[in-house]
Order: sequence, then C-alpha cells, then structure tokens
Amino acid sequence: MIEDKNPQRTPLSELGEFRLIEHLTQNFKINHKSTILGIGDDAAILDSEKKQIVVSTDLLVEGIHFDLSYVPLKHLGYKAVMVNLSDVCAMNALPTQITVSIGVSNRFPLEALEELYAGIETASRMYNVDVIGGDTTSSTSGLIISITAIGKVEAENVVKRSGAKPNDLLVVTGDLGGAYMGLQVLEREKEVFKVNPQSQPDLSMYTYIVERQLKPEARKDIIDLLKELEVKPTSMIDISDGLSSEVMHLCKQSNVGVDVYENKIPLDPQVISTCEEFKIDSTTIALNGGEDYELLMTISQEDFSKIKGNPNLTVIGYMTETDRGMHLVTRGDTKVPIIAKGWKSFNEKEETE
Repeated sequence: MIEDKNPQRTPLSELGEFRLIEHLTQNFKINHKSTILGIGDDAAILDSEKKQIVVSTDLLVEGIHFDLSYVPLKHLGYKAVMVNLSDVCAMNALPTQITVSIGVSNRFPLEALEELYAGIETASRMYNVDVIGGDTTSSTSGLIISITAIGKVEAENVVKRSGAKPNDLLVVTGDLGGAYMGLQVLEREKEVFKVNPQSQPDLSMYTYIVERQLKPEARKDIIDLLKELEVKPTSMIDISDGLSSEVMHLCKQSNVGVDVYENKIPLDPQVISTCEEFKIDSTTIALNGGEDYELLMTISQEDFSKIKGNPNLTVIGYMTETDRGMHLVTRGDTKVPIIAKGWKSFNEKEETE
C-alpha cells in the first residue's frame, strides 16, 4: 500500500557494519550533560548526577508487532522510541538516553534504514534524548528493533506499581481505544488493497485514530505537569496492553481492589463513531485495545483539588480493599469483574492471574 518514492536501493553489503552505524547515526546530537561519551567507543559513559537511573527495554518484531505493508518506516522508528520512553515516564522519571539495536534482512536497502533512523532521530530530538549506542546485525526473519531507554529521577520521586492504597483515586491521561481502532481501519484497508491494488484508501475520516496507531506519543508532558501541580502519584503504569490489564497489574502489585466506572472512561468521538461503524463496543476496546501509551496512576484523595478540571487527567475510579475485588461499574450500575483480554504475544488465553 505504501509506495517506495525513492527508487534508489543501496545494498547494505556496500557499507559493512561499522560504516552502516556511522552513516545512520551521523545526525544524532548530544544534549545532556549526563552523557559523557555517546556513540563511537566500546561503550557509552553516563554520569548519574546523583539521581536514580531508570532503565527499560522493548523488542519490536516484524510480523508480530508491526506490518510494513501499512506502517511507514519513519513512523516505525518514531513509535519504537515512544514505546520505551513511555515506560520511563511511568516511573515518574524523565528520559535522557536511548540505545538502538536492529536486526535486518538483505531485502532492506540502505535507503529504508535511513527512513527508520530518520524517525528515531525525530523522536530523540522532539523528546530531548541522546542516542548513545546500539548494534546492527543480520536477520533471517525480517526487521527486528530493540531499544533501551534510560531516564533519571530523584529517589524520593520514584513511582512504582506497588504504592496504591484503598481510597486512592484512579486517574488516566488522555483518551483510550484510539490506537486499536486505528489498527482496525488500517487492517481493513489492507484487505481492500489485496483485492484491488489500484484502490487508494481515504483515511480522512480516521486521521486521529490512525495517528494514534502509527505515531503515538509518550506522556513526558504529564511528568512535568505532575511536578508543576505538586502531585506525586502513589502508583503508576503506562497503558500498552489495555486498561483492564494495567488496572490488574496495579491492583496485584499494590494488593488492593478497584472500582472502575464505565461512564468515566475517556473516549474520543472518532473512537466512538468508528466502533459503531465496526459494530464493536467502545468500552470493550478501551479496556482491552492497548497501544495508547497513556499513563494510568493512583493519587491520594487529598490531591484531587490539584487535578480537578485539568483536561489532561480524568478520574475513572477508586481503589478498594483487596477482598472487594476488581470491578467495572457499568452505566447500568452493575458490577462486572475485570479480566484482561488484551493482546498477547505468546498465547490467546485470558489473563486472570
């Protein structure tokens, strides 16, 4: 579906590994004082600046995590960075550095990797993170991307999944379900394209949700906002696998229960209309869709006045004693047990433990 606008195809074998890395990383700049030495030696050197270091790694595999028939390589590079920065933000930390490693088959020319790294460079520039190293290797199974993100935070400001208490408020950033519905639209257009390769998809009705899928944003802005509001969450996690799955993680790590109110879950109008078009329940999508990369947190009720009315933050429930269980309170005021049916890379079983 995505045409190659650059007909030039330079085989990777023309450069070799070291020249390839040098070529792909030539535009990366160092911005942080904590980056003592970046790309170019056996290892990078960082200065902790007397803060705690947060580290997270994610692996993206072609055919499992992304489909290059409708995912532009520049968008993929950008998204691969966001996935990792989101994990750092979920610890109430600010991301500072990343490493980038790729496995690539010989079907990819140099120009394709330039597009991928252009997305990585854009993300690192927009979020002010330094690219400090990585690796390239050959792959027999398509494209593999592994990014490690590093962040820093004062020890007293670290937020884990395990700090929620009964009566804490459950708060989510942004809105949910957009990334999953964007994926549904892209998958549908892919099937149309298979039948009629001359067809050109009109995605103008779906711009928001397609962007949520192809170009998500890590909520680094929320970390700055919480500091400005003088709110430290009691627990926090990013929403990568769906709201229900992340709620369960917080409850189990914190040994609490929860009541989530269906009518409080934030949904964009485009998500609602597209769910109606696909005849899918929008609450189900918000609970189980995933890849929104919003932040889910708990805060003390004492902090409610600080966040009240803020358009970035929505209270969707509250934490209870663990023996009260994990429930969704429906619009009809019925309590339904929360189970996770989010995306699973190894099996199709529902996560109930």
